[in-house]
Amino acid sequence: MNVNNKLTFDSLDPADWTGFRAQAHALLDAAVDQMQTGHDGPVWRPLPDATKDNLNVPLPAVGAPITEVVSALENLLPYGVGNTHPRFFGWVHGSGGAASLLAEIAAAAMNANLGGRDHGAIYVEKQVLGWVREMFGFPAGASGLVVSGTSMATIVALKVARDARLSARKAGVGAHRLVGYASDQAHNCVSRAFDMLGLGSDALRAVPVNAAFEMDIAALQEMIAADVAAGKEPFLLVGTAGSVNVGAFDDLVALADIAAAKGLWLHIDGAFGAAGVLSETLQPRLKGLDRADSVAFDFHKWLHVNYDAGFVLLRDEALHRAAFEGAPDYLEGAARGLAAGRPWPVDYGPELSRGFRALKIWAQITALGTEALGAAISRNCAQAQLLAAMVDAEPSLKRLAPVASSVVVFADKRGDAVTEEIVLRLQESGQAVPSLTTVNGRKAVRVNITNHRTTDEDLRVLMAVCVTP
Repeated sequence: MNVNNKLTFDSLDPADWTGFRAQAHALLDAAVDQMQTGHDGPVWRPLPDATKDNLNVPLPAVGAPITEVVSALENLLPYGVGNTHPRFFGWVHGSGGAASLLAEIAAAAMNANLGGRDHGAIYVEKQVLGWVREMFGFPAGASGLVVSGTSMATIVALKVARDARLSARKAGVGAHRLVGYASDQAHNCVSRAFDMLGLGSDALRAVPVNAAFEMDIAALQEMIAADVAAGKEPFLLVGTAGSVNVGAFDDLVALADIAAAKGLWLHIDGAFGAAGVLSETLQPRLKGLDRADSVAFDFHKWLHVNYDAGFVLLRDEALHRAAFEGAPDYLEGAARGLAAGRPWPVDYGPELSRGFRALKIWAQITALGTEALGAAISRNCAQAQLLAAMVDAEPSLKRLAPVASSVVVFADKRGDAVTEEIVLRLQESGQAVPSLTTVNGRKAVRVNITNHRTTDEDLRVLMAVCVTP
């Protein structure tokens, strides 16, 4: 790839760095313009057919001029999922930040592999780990790893929990009797982790919830007792800090007490809600999180680091390392030089080849600080309460769950078909993007406000379409 479309004699680098630099500056300007003015257009727009056709061509044998590459990249900028827009309320997507853009440029230029060895990028990730320990009140010796997201973080954490009970790394899980518990509102990644770790998804018990969609503690204790009586071995308890469907928080203090009393590993799925430790609004709901054995969460949700950036935090570094460590000869460490610094990140997770995700996390926290990030979370929670009040005041709508954090779910009283049509009409018009879910058997408009760009006026725009005949 180079400006003149001709390779230098022995390199794939541009033959004309000056021309490349000019094109890079042009693309940077276009990217910053997209971030700065993205709120002006529709939230979501489908990719034009012509652009789809341009992305469905034979494998190129000869490279194109860099001007064509930059033009194609610029053309893609308006056609994201829409989560950078202030009226994107679908699922749980963070809205991104400018600091991540700068960090991604630096990370790409360094092209560092974060699997290990002694280089600058490793120390950035160590700094991020230190900050996460401080955020969640974990001890100085706790370990952690930047991963793609909570799904991978859950696999890492639950493998450590499994291996702490079973000698499974060489012998396999065999005819195990292990069972674990999570609320029936827990994210599907927990069940998938049970599947991929050989425990079987049936070994994860779905505990009923109360009217607030929090795990029913009495039902949990009954299920544990029944499994013990049946010869099963309870080993894991998963608490949810911010359920995907309605944003509910389990009683983490009660779960920590049960885990301690019964010798269970306590894992917290805090994909978006764990970030609430920075918010005065949500801090009380997260009491007990500091007693967990492991926590999985995403920086790319409520902390607005650009995708992807998840994290797994584990209290016991020795157990964490024991679940993954094992270097072949070609990865042998050393006391000095580039191979110094063991243990490396590869000793704490499944990936040897790892990108420099930690840099955009570092840049976001450094540029904004935890006070601003926490205040944005609190503001979103207040906006959710405002939206709930607007829904409650509208005769045609019915709210379907309490508002515990940033999620409001409601339905049109005329039935599921109308509710679904509201969501599709909003998405296709580009005026706003909520998502569709099911709550207690009813289709629901699901509005999640984890967006630092959202204003109260954006909620009024949303409501105006929801009540249009």
